[in-house]
Amino acid sequence: MTTAAPAKTTYEAIIGLETHCQLSTATKIFCNCSTKFGAAPNENVCPICMGMPGVLPVLNQKVLEYAVKAGLALNAEIATYSKFDRKQYFYPDLPKNYQISQYDLPICEHGWLEIELVDEEGNATRKKIGITRLHMEEDAGKLVHAGSDRLSGSTYSLVDFNRTGVPLLEIVSEPDMRSGQEAAEYAQELRRIMRYLGVSDGNMQEGSLRCDVNVSVRPVGQKEFGTKVEIKNMNSFSAIQRAIDYEIERQISALEAGEKILQETRLWEEGSQKTVSMRTKEGSSDYRYFPEPDLAPIEVSTDQKQQWKEQLPELPAAKRHRYETELGLSPYDARVLTDDRTVAEYFEATVANGASPKQAANWVMGDITAYLNNEKLSITEIALKPNSLAELISLIEDKTISGKIAKEILPELLKKGGSVQEMVKDKGLISDPAVLESLIDKILAANPKELEQYRNGKTKLLGFFVGQMMKETNGRADPQLTNQLLAKKLQS
Repeated sequence: MTTAAPAKTTYEAIIGLETHCQLSTATKIFCNCSTKFGAAPNENVCPICMGMPGVLPVLNQKVLEYAVKAGLALNAEIATYSKFDRKQYFYPDLPKNYQISQYDLPICEHGWLEIELVDEEGNATRKKIGITRLHMEEDAGKLVHAGSDRLSGSTYSLVDFNRTGVPLLEIVSEPDMRSGQEAAEYAQELRRIMRYLGVSDGNMQEGSLRCDVNVSVRPVGQKEFGTKVEIKNMNSFSAIQRAIDYEIERQISALEAGEKILQETRLWEEGSQKTVSMRTKEGSSDYRYFPEPDLAPIEVSTDQKQQWKEQLPELPAAKRHRYETELGLSPYDARVLTDDRTVAEYFEATVANGASPKQAANWVMGDITAYLNNEKLSITEIALKPNSLAELISLIEDKTISGKIAKEILPELLKKGGSVQEMVKDKGLISDPAVLESLIDKILAANPKELEQYRNGKTKLLGFFVGQMMKETNGRADPQLTNQLLAKKLQS
C-alpha cells in the first residue's frame, strides 16, 4: 500500500510600505533654511536645524497645510488635535541625536487609496489599500562615503547637513498588499497623488520619495502574520517589485527548509538582484519617544480643514474613472493620460476644444509623448497648444488633410506653434480638381485588374486607389476631394 505524499503548503505574502515623502516647501520644517536640492554641502544650515543649544523650532505652516491636504486626498481622518514628539536615536547625520516626529497623535489616520492593475488584455482590476497613518517629521542629513578601500569601498565618510530639517511626510500603509506588483503600483499611485497636489515632486533619484517595505509570508488560511522583514535601499518602482518578489521566495524557501525567519532589516542589492542582511530590527521602545517640549500642540479647525479641502484638484483615480465612463477610453489609455497632471490637463483642454477623446488620446500618447521624451521637455513647454491640436484633429477627421500630412507638420507645430490652417496651405495641398482627375486617370490606367474587380462589386478596393493617390502625391492630395472624384471615376 502506497502512502500519498503530503500536500505542499501554499503561502501568501503580507506586504506593507512605509513611505517618506519630502515636501516641496521653500524652507525647512522648523527654520528658514532653503530646501533647494543640489546646493554645496552644508550651505543650507543654521543653528536651529543643526540643533545648537538654546535654539527653538517654529513650525512651517505650509508643512501643516500640505500634510492636511495629503491626508484629505488619502481619505484619512484629520486630527483636530495632534502633537510633535522626540524620537531618540544616534546616527552621525542626525545633529541633535533625536528627530522631531509624531508618535501617538499623528495628524492623519485611517485612510485609503485605490490602485488599478491593468493586464495584458487591457482589463483593469481595482483594489483599496488602507493607510494606517500619516505624520509630519524632519529629515536627517546625508553621509557621503569617499576615498577608496579594497575591502570596504571607502576610507572615510563626510556629513552633509543640507537635508537636515527638510520636511517629510511619513505615510504608513496597512499590510493589504499581496505581491510586488501591487506594492509597486501603490507606491506609484501615492507619488501621483502627491504630485497632483503639488506638495512633493516625488523624484526618487533625488531622495524625495523613499520607500521601505515590510514583507512576511504565511500559509494560506493562517490568521497570524509571519515574521516581518524590512527592506531598504530601493530607488525605483521596478526595484520595489523585484525586491519584494525575491524576498517572498527567500522566506518561503527558508520556511520549507525548516529555518527560522529573523525580524531584521535587509538591503536590496541591485547588482546581485537579492536582499542582504543589514541589522536586526529595533522596536519602537528603543526610540524612547516623549512629547516635544519646544513645540505647542496642533489644532486644525473645521473651517480651515474645509478651506484646504476645497483647494484639492481632481485626483488620479477619479480622473481614470471619468475618462473610462464619460469619455469611453480604455483603462490603459486612462492610466497613461492621468499619470501626469499636466498631461491630463492638456488632453482635457484638447477635448474641450472639440477633439474626439480617442483621437486626442492617440496624439498625446503617441507622437507628442515621443517628442517630449526625445527633447526632454514637459508638455507645458511645447508651442502646440490644445486648441491647435484640436484643430489638427478636426482637419484630419473632415478629410481636409491626411494623417500623413498631419505628422509632417506636427514637428514644426510643436516647436513654433501657429495656425494649423496656414501651415497646411504652406505644405501645398493639391486641391485642384483638374490636377487630381488627371492623376486618378493615370492610376486607373496603371491598375486595370483592380479597376475591373472594383466594378465587379469588390468596392473595398476604394481604399487601395486612395492609397495609390496618396503615394503618387506624397500625401498632398486633398483627401475629401480625392474620395469624391475617385468614386465618380470608378463608376464611369
